[in-house]
Amino acid sequence: MNSNKDGQYYVYKYIGKNIQYYRRKRGMTQQQLADKAHYSKQFISNIENKTHQTFSVGTLWDLANALEIEMYKLCIEAEYVI
Repeated sequence: MNSNKDGQYYVYKYIGKNIQYYRRKRGMTQQQLADKAHYSKQFISNIENKTHQTFSVGTLWDLANALEIEMYKLCIEAEYVI
C-alpha cells in the first residue's frame, strides 16, 4: 500500500493509528471493539496494521460510534505515541 502523502491510501495510515489510539485509550481490546462495532477482530487488526486497503464511510461511522468519538477524529493526521 502506497502511504506517501501523494498516494490515495495516505489517510488509511492515520485512520489505523487513530483507531488503535482511541481503542487503547478506552481500555478496549480489538475483540471488544470488533464486537461493539459488529466486525471481526481480524478486520479491526487489518485496519490498525494498515493491511486492509479500503473501507467505507459507513465503517468509519460504526467504529467512531463504538469508540464513542466523532468520526472526523479518525481521519485527522495526528502523531500519537502508541
